[in-house]
Amino acid sequence: MKRGTDRKGNAVSLLFTSILFLVFVLCALFTVLIGSRVYENINRRSDANFTGNTALSYIANKVRQGDRAGMVDVVEMDQTPVLELCQEIGGSQYVTWIYWQDGRIKELFTDASSGLGLQDGLEIMECEGLSLSKEGRLLRIETSGEGGGALSLSLRSGGLETDE
Repeated sequence: MKRGTDRKGNAVSLLFTSILFLVFVLCALFTVLIGSRVYENINRRSDANFTGNTALSYIANKVRQGDRAGMVDVVEMDQTPVLELCQEIGGSQYVTWIYWQDGRIKELFTDASSGLGLQDGLEIMECEGLSLSKEGRLLRIETSGEGGGALSLSLRSGGLETDE
C-alpha cells in the first residue's frame, strides 16, 4: 500500500512543479512583451523629441551666428516663409535661406545675385512643419507635429533701423 501512495504523491508533486514552472514561464513571457511595448513607446517619443529639438537648436545657432544689425529677417518667397540671414564676404553679398518645403527643413547658402531658388536648397532634416515670424527684434520659430516645440529669440544686434 505504501508504494501506491508514494506514486500518487510523486505524480502530484510532479504536476504541481510543472504547473508552477508553466506559471513562471508565462509571467516571464508577459514581462518581456510589456517591456518591449514600453521600449517602443519610449523610443518613438525620443525620436519625435529629437526631431523637434534638433531643428530648433540648429536654426537658433544659425541665427546667433548671423545676428548682425539688419541681417536677419523673415521674408516670403514663393508663398513660403523663409528665414533670411545676410552677410558680406570679400565685398560680395551672400544669403542663407532656411525654410520648410516638402516635409523637410532646407537650407540654401548662395551669392545674393546667383539666381538660385528654394528648389535648390539642401535638406537639413525631416520635419512635419516649420513656422517662422519676426516682430521687431523678436524672432519666433515653431516646429509642428509630434515632438514639435517653439522658440523665441531676441535679436541682440537689433533689426533694421526702421524696426527699432
